[in-house]
Amino acid sequence: MSISVQDYAQECAAQGLRGDYSVCRADFTVEQKYDYSQAEQDVWRTLCDRQTKLTQRLAHKSYLDGMSALGLVDRIPDFHEVSEKLRKLSGWEIVAVPGLIPAQPFFDHLANRRFPVTNWLRTRDELDYIVEPDMFHDFFGHVPVLSQPVFGDFMQMYGEKATDLIALGGDEMITRLYWYTAEYGLMQEPGQPLKAFGAGLMSSFTELQFAVESPDAHQVPFDIETVMRTTYEIDKFQRAYFVLPSFDTLKDAFQNSDLAGIIKRWKAEQPRDPATV
Repeated sequence: MSISVQDYAQECAAQGLRGDYSVCRADFTVEQKYDYSQAEQDVWRTLCDRQTKLTQRLAHKSYLDGMSALGLVDRIPDFHEVSEKLRKLSGWEIVAVPGLIPAQPFFDHLANRRFPVTNWLRTRDELDYIVEPDMFHDFFGHVPVLSQPVFGDFMQMYGEKATDLIALGGDEMITRLYWYTAEYGLMQEPGQPLKAFGAGLMSSFTELQFAVESPDAHQVPFDIETVMRTTYEIDKFQRAYFVLPSFDTLKDAFQNSDLAGIIKRWKAEQPRDPATV
């Protein structure tokens, strides 16, 4: 069932979410309103300077290439300027949102190669952790790898198929696939060192180092059925990280696997503990 913008705005206000949902359009987008203070610009630069020292060492080449092409670290990005560059690279663009939005409009944006990015930034007191996804997570984490056409194709297909898969009872299972790839995915191409590309890792100072470098990180070869059956952590380090050999593997698995069959087989079963995969 769809939810109206007005009802969703009231729900978010009641939950104490900080985005201004009262100015949402019908598709839950807003204007970016590039009126950030010097203090906000300083927080952005602090976050980017600190995290770039890690991503240069631990991020996959696809992420680093996207970051270089889009130029996201000198100042808070102008969404329109970045969208112009991104369209030329992969056909994607950025749309501003006040924070988390309902699943249906989120999927619709993805299906049309639009990525929703929060238009506000965390404070200096929240450099290490923030409960809600903010601009730094959305932009620094997600946007660079969207410059890669194959990953962009996967994200578009995800948006196109998600609603039908949820209708089959696959809500949690399809969410796990997004979580373990777009948010916490690792990549190890043949003959290359392990690297990260997921946005939750790219925007985390501590978990990025843990996921890639710690001997305690549980790194598992990617298998789409296993991913869809495995629970995940919301407010602590993941207890499993799935490792792709390429974005082509991810795209092909999503495009060619019997996702409906996977959901039918396992939707009524208890999900797997990450420690056991």
